[in-house]
Amino acid sequence: MSRITKTLRALGRLARNPWLLNSVLAADTAAWQRQALAHAARWGVGPLGLPVVPLRHFLPPGGADTVAPFAFQDGGSLPTDLALLRGLARQRPGCRYFEIGTWRGESAANVAAVAASVHTLNLSATEMRALGLPDEYIDSHGFFSKDWPNVTHLHGNSATFDFAGLGRLFDLIFIDGDHHHDAVRRDTARVFAHLVGPATVVVWHDASRQPGAPRWEVLAGLLAGLPVAVAGHLYQVSHSLCAIYSPHPLPAAPPNPWTPPLAHRVTVELPQ
Repeated sequence: MSRITKTLRALGRLARNPWLLNSVLAADTAAWQRQALAHAARWGVGPLGLPVVPLRHFLPPGGADTVAPFAFQDGGSLPTDLALLRGLARQRPGCRYFEIGTWRGESAANVAAVAASVHTLNLSATEMRALGLPDEYIDSHGFFSKDWPNVTHLHGNSATFDFAGLGRLFDLIFIDGDHHHDAVRRDTARVFAHLVGPATVVVWHDASRQPGAPRWEVLAGLLAGLPVAVAGHLYQVSHSLCAIYSPHPLPAAPPNPWTPPLAHRVTVELPQ
């Protein structure tokens, strides 16, 4: 039986029995998990994910911060993800921040409030239009970050962008572009090759499907992209979707699916 015939029959089975897709996705997840676990000896990843550092470690004294702006729309970061980035930037006086994936500009704007400079990279409008993306989606990019004077909007594909041409290293880097394995691997490798210094902290978004539930494809990708000889430590951040590389050890514990909820107050303030 030819590969084409097998593929057509498999698609036909899925069309008649959509529930079979759950088995396909589960198999993919198991495969990505196996790839990630191949790095267990180096990075401490286990069946439940990476060691977990508490979010509170990165928040200001008293554990409170104001996340602003926040879109309350699909496809963005959790408030805890943005609080993490703000906390990390605040811990680095004169912080130089770089991110892959601008989207609405929430992360860039949140960090711009506490950092010295922000560079955010995204596909140009022309590149997005060539992919057939609608104008409404394209126009949403940079909505919150476009008016910040310390934000530089860069345009290009992270697979080919001249990172070395920026001529600088960064204190904090946020990787939030294409979340497929090969793209995460490539972005990780290129960032560490050109933008990471001895004190740089790197954060990956969507390393969890939801807080406490690893997204194994992303974890496998970033683990594959980390340089073999890099010195540092890798963690999940509690109550967030983020993984973090730190050049220094952080207080961490084994992952626990029954981690207590984060008791915290959220104030909602909508513009008039």
